[in-house]
Amino acid sequence: MKEQNPDQNSGEKPPTENERAGAGLSNQRQERVEITQRIKTQRTRDQRTRDQRTRDYPQPEKKRVEKDRSKKDSLPVKIAAFLRLLLLLAGILVCVALAAGAWAGMRVPQMAEEKFGPPAAGMDPLQRVLYSARLLASENSLLTPFDGEGKRRDFEVGLGETVNSVATRLEEERIIRNADALRTYLIYSGLDKGVQAGEYQLSPAMTTVQIAQALQDPTPAEVKFIILPGWRAEEIAAALPTSGLNITPEAFLRVVREPSADVLPERFPPVDSLEGYLLPGQYQVDRKITAQGLAALFAGQFNRVVDADLRDAFTNQGLDLHEAVTLASIVQREAMVADEQPMIASVFYNRLQNGMKLDSDPTVQYALGYDAGKQTWWKNPLSTQDLVEDSRYNTYIYTGLPPGPIANPAIEALQAVAYPAQTDYFFFRARCDASGRHAFSVTYEEHLQNACP
Repeated sequence: MKEQNPDQNSGEKPPTENERAGAGLSNQRQERVEITQRIKTQRTRDQRTRDQRTRDYPQPEKKRVEKDRSKKDSLPVKIAAFLRLLLLLAGILVCVALAAGAWAGMRVPQMAEEKFGPPAAGMDPLQRVLYSARLLASENSLLTPFDGEGKRRDFEVGLGETVNSVATRLEEERIIRNADALRTYLIYSGLDKGVQAGEYQLSPAMTTVQIAQALQDPTPAEVKFIILPGWRAEEIAAALPTSGLNITPEAFLRVVREPSADVLPERFPPVDSLEGYLLPGQYQVDRKITAQGLAALFAGQFNRVVDADLRDAFTNQGLDLHEAVTLASIVQREAMVADEQPMIASVFYNRLQNGMKLDSDPTVQYALGYDAGKQTWWKNPLSTQDLVEDSRYNTYIYTGLPPGPIANPAIEALQAVAYPAQTDYFFFRARCDASGRHAFSVTYEEHLQNACP
């Protein structure tokens, strides 16, 4: 059977050649469109794949760029953080400084006041803190003497002299350690306005604070007090009102005439009176000393000067201490020239050994007491009636030594009694040449011949 063409069975007309050619062209276009579409689709897929890979695995260059960008972006952040840290530290330091300032403002002035006393009334709070700090920094200079063994010396503040000048001179003269420390203390305490012109007794053994206070009053803390050889207790007492000491004559004499145990030095013999034991000389006396302290000062000096050797020498002469002082007081009043005292002592020793009365005018003068007419404790000349005054102290009537000293002998008279000259003299009388010396004689006849015409 003959095979039929499928197209023939459709009942349609077969396409012409032109139609077939046109249909072929259409198919080709369709294919190209499809191919183009597939290419675009593939490219899109490839781009998406690359983009995904790029996100998952960034390229090195891109990483560096992003890293640099990240660094650039983070730098301001770090600077800002650093600045915030600095501000925080600054705030902490300010708080600490404020706290320290508050502590210093309260504690430093308190410490200065504990050590140096209150500040001047007109000082404001800031000045108080500053000067208090300077005081505490200069504590050693203010409270430590320049020389603990230093002696007192004269120091004069001139009229109108400034505090700076005074402080500088004190440092130059090596009385204080530091002039600035003295100025600081004077201003802090307000004493800078009270420094007075005048003469002072200052010592390197004083602290700077003590010197600052001493400069407020030129009246010295100590006064010179002098006991002249041969003064009796009443004469010493009479010198007190003009001495600068706050002791009345009556108070002093009560202590001398009835000395208590606390007035007598150690190893001092028991005595009813300190007459004779108030050793003559010059003393530096504390202005605030009491009557008891003053008597103890004089008796203590006697106890030091009349040492064991001198007391042994008294014993070798056959005298105890009280007898030796009594005889020395008579020698002191009789002698006008010190180098004659051993000779006068020898006359009295010779008379005692021979049982003769001493016939000493000063003993009668002591017995008579104060002569109101001549305003003296030593009446001169003596009358015949005076020589018969009934008193145990009158050696024209009674043999031997009087009951006690008639005056206060100096060390030279005490030594003359301890070590008298070796002579045969029994008499002496004043020469007629007003020299104060005496003419000595063995016999009474010679004595009469030595009388002035």
